[in-house]
Amino acid sequence: MSNQRRNLYFYYTPSKEKDEKVQPLKQLAVDNNFTIVEDYNDANIIISVGGDGAFLQSVRKTGFRQDCLYLGVKESDEAGLYCDFSLDNYEQMVTYMMNDEIEVRRFPLIEAKVNNESTFLCLNECSVRSSLIKTIDIDVHIDDLHFEHFRGDGLIVSTPTGSTGYNKSTKGAVVDPLLPSMQVSELASLNNNRFRTLDSSFILGKERKLRLDVRQDGNDFPIIGMDNEAYSIRNIRYIDISLSDKLVKTVKLKSNSFWHRVQRTFL
Repeated sequence: MSNQRRNLYFYYTPSKEKDEKVQPLKQLAVDNNFTIVEDYNDANIIISVGGDGAFLQSVRKTGFRQDCLYLGVKESDEAGLYCDFSLDNYEQMVTYMMNDEIEVRRFPLIEAKVNNESTFLCLNECSVRSSLIKTIDIDVHIDDLHFEHFRGDGLIVSTPTGSTGYNKSTKGAVVDPLLPSMQVSELASLNNNRFRTLDSSFILGKERKLRLDVRQDGNDFPIIGMDNEAYSIRNIRYIDISLSDKLVKTVKLKSNSFWHRVQRTFL
């Protein structure tokens, strides 16, 4: 590990039990000449503790920083597709870091702009769902093409790493993170003589632009999901989604690829 990356910030929900679990890891880091900082702006490595949900929150709450590395540490009962390290084996994590058995991997982000005003970044996915007990109507545009008129519960636009999450539960494809792309998947679409969609997930390359026009028919306040946070934004008219130029840099084990983690988690 480079001497320039020695300032660690630990991201987790404080509790007596969690503090007791994390303290030995903090002490081991200090004993190996790392510095623990209290402000994430002073860190060059941000360590989340608590599985994939905590990792997504750590990236979002610290502003998707481009000048630092993110490292995920899971607990024994947590899912860990973003987390190569375990709190049960924290000594091993420091050993890996000291012996250069880790590498930096870069994961693509998608950028969602609502009504050409508010812009959000997503590491997993952006989803648009009805907030009412009725279907939502969305006109889907790819670049300048009006591609389809969707009616159903909603749409999910996922990154490659996010393809293993909400997207996969809708039978979307699992996509290699080496392919900079975004995937669009449907939530309970209606297909009949009046409404017609592709009725399957589709993948867009990094140069494509996606626009979702929300028809104002009473569903003017849909739920916008950004990773594992939900936003209720007034009078949503359209959402422009594209692959961002920004990336999230994560600390991963050299011996643990994306497909190793997929195999271990699902097979």
